[in-house]
Amino acid sequence: MPKASVKRLINCKKDQLIDLVLDIEKYSEFVPFCLGSKIYEKKDKGDQLLIIADLTIGKGPFKDTYKSDVKFNKKKDLIYVTNLDGPLKYLENKWQFKEQNNLSEVTFEIDFELKNDFLNIIMTKSFQFGLDKIADAFQKRAEDLFSKT
Repeated sequence: MPKASVKRLINCKKDQLIDLVLDIEKYSEFVPFCLGSKIYEKKDKGDQLLIIADLTIGKGPFKDTYKSDVKFNKKKDLIYVTNLDGPLKYLENKWQFKEQNNLSEVTFEIDFELKNDFLNIIMTKSFQFGLDKIADAFQKRAEDLFSKT
C-alpha cells in the first residue's frame, strides 16, 4: 500500500554509508520511530551478507516489532529487505549506493502493507513525511560520523 522512495547525496564514502545502514542494532540511537532492534543471525556468504533482524517501531500508543530478512549484495552495492514476521502483510525495501568524488548517492525505495487496514490508511497519509524524517536521520548520522570538517 504505502510506496515511496527518496534519494540523497551524502558527504561520506559509500562503504561508510553501507556500514551505517547495516549497523541495525544502533538504529534506536538515531532513527525516528525506532524503539529497538536486534540481530538474530548474520552470515557472510562471499558476495552476500545475510542478516535476520527485528525492528521495534512505534509512536504514541502504536508499537510493534517485525522481523526482516536483510540481504546485502556486495557486488551491486544493494541492500534488499523483506519481512518475515510481524504486523506487515509484506515489505520490500531497497537501498542502492553509488560513490562520486567522496560523496555517496543513496536511493531508498520502500513498499509495504500492514495487516491492519485502518493503520494502512493512516500510514498512507503520513508516509512520505515519515520517510523523509528517516532519510534526514541517516544523512545527519552519516555526516556527524564521517564528514571531514
